[in-house]
Amino acid sequence: MRLLTPLEARVLGVLVEKQATVPDTYPLSLNALVAGCNQKTARSPVIEATDAEVLTAVDGLKALSLVYEGSGSRVVKFEHNTARVLGVPSAAVAILTVLMLRGPQTAAELRLNCERLHRFADISSVEGFLDELAVKDPPRVVKLARAAGAREARWAHLLCGEVAAAAGPAAATDDVSAGELSALKAELARQAGEIESLRVLVHRMAAELGIAS
Repeated sequence: MRLLTPLEARVLGVLVEKQATVPDTYPLSLNALVAGCNQKTARSPVIEATDAEVLTAVDGLKALSLVYEGSGSRVVKFEHNTARVLGVPSAAVAILTVLMLRGPQTAAELRLNCERLHRFADISSVEGFLDELAVKDPPRVVKLARAAGAREARWAHLLCGEVAAAAGPAAATDDVSAGELSALKAELARQAGEIESLRVLVHRMAAELGIAS
């Protein structure tokens, strides 16, 4: 299989992501696919692809059998065929998807950011799949040289070709990379939302039972 263009990788990543996160709207129409490619969140880099550019990328992926048109709809919709074409399990597809959408990350960041696509038991299980992807022929991921001040090395996908070893953010604080800090903030925000939901539920139950809370 030839190397993908950056936009082809973005399109493929969006299709895999949306299949897992919004299954009711999958397969994706061209409009939904363009919106997913141009999202301002969970994307690195943020882009502004046009309909024509995304459609060209789709055609390229169709030629590789990575994408095909779904049936049974008046509007043309697109589906991915990633696992079968690349010959990797769903857990590995999740890792590749997050790397395509968000750029190089540590194993800890991947475990967190893959949560909605595949739930890994621990970081070592992520590392196991990364190691398998790294030794495939051709290799699908590479472990980058650890950046100065970073605690962990980051991984990048190779679907678009070689990656500069020095690429990526500098450390945000001592021993913590910017990506790790962002992932931690996202996890704290998620937990805060769950706590608030539980607090509201407890207050409502207490009111219904006539108990002061």
